[in-house]
Amino acid sequence: MSSTEEVIDELVTVGDFVRWGASGFNEAGLTFGHGIDNALDEAFHLVTFALHLPHEIPPYMIETRLTRKERLAVYGILQKRVSTRLPAAYLTNEAWFAGIPFYVDERVLIPRSPIAELIEVGFEPWIDSSLVEDVLDLCTGSGCIAIACALAFPHAMVDATDLSSDALQVAHRNVEKHHVQDRVRLHEGDLFQGLAGRQYDVIVSNPPYVDAEDMAALPEEFLHEPRMGLEAGIDGLDIVRNILKEAHQYLKPGGILVVEVGNSAAALVDAYPELPFTWLEFERGGYGVFLLTKEQLLAVS
Repeated sequence: MSSTEEVIDELVTVGDFVRWGASGFNEAGLTFGHGIDNALDEAFHLVTFALHLPHEIPPYMIETRLTRKERLAVYGILQKRVSTRLPAAYLTNEAWFAGIPFYVDERVLIPRSPIAELIEVGFEPWIDSSLVEDVLDLCTGSGCIAIACALAFPHAMVDATDLSSDALQVAHRNVEKHHVQDRVRLHEGDLFQGLAGRQYDVIVSNPPYVDAEDMAALPEEFLHEPRMGLEAGIDGLDIVRNILKEAHQYLKPGGILVVEVGNSAAALVDAYPELPFTWLEFERGGYGVFLLTKEQLLAVS
């Protein structure tokens, strides 16, 4: 990217900085995959953030001129995106999931799961959303799935577990941010640890599922995320195996298990040929999310 003074002198409008930022991102070969999938949208997102503007602004504002102080702020965040390769969500400390803003930092993965679409429709038609009283979110991270479920099911209690105390600190912050302390209970532990005797209508999880080959090839942006939230052994199934082994004990009759496994889907099917996985489809993109009922798990347990 150009020198600070050159940029500050020559670029003056919102649109100037969005174009310049996107060009710089492409020139630097940045990777996008944390909720925004292209350089232009990410540059626009960072520019509006630095200017304390909402995500959607009227077209005329694209041509509005910035003060020198504003230009320095915008330049700074765009330059930092290139120099550090930090994902935009870590620069803004905000990520959106299921239409809800969440605080994020490098203690947690950046929310981007297609499971958001399922939550938005109450997991229907796979379960009657009006009857959901208890939800369990395994490997909760930032708490985004648990909190989104609490907001989607206003009469439900939600348990959320994670092995990382650092991640749970972020989740706690988000629980307070969205005022669901009375219905979202955070548990530090490995999967179902500490939940003996409890049963749920829905168990949902976006666990670590990146296999060894994919871990070795991750772009730099993804290496800023906590490694324990990504890697899951040679075939990516270390955590999922444990979920499948125990989930039936914690589901109510008619309850469902929904788990994201991403690129490890093929390995999972090979490892469990007896399980009748339902692979879910998403209007906004995404793949590698399966659904099983309690009865299907019991039939092969």
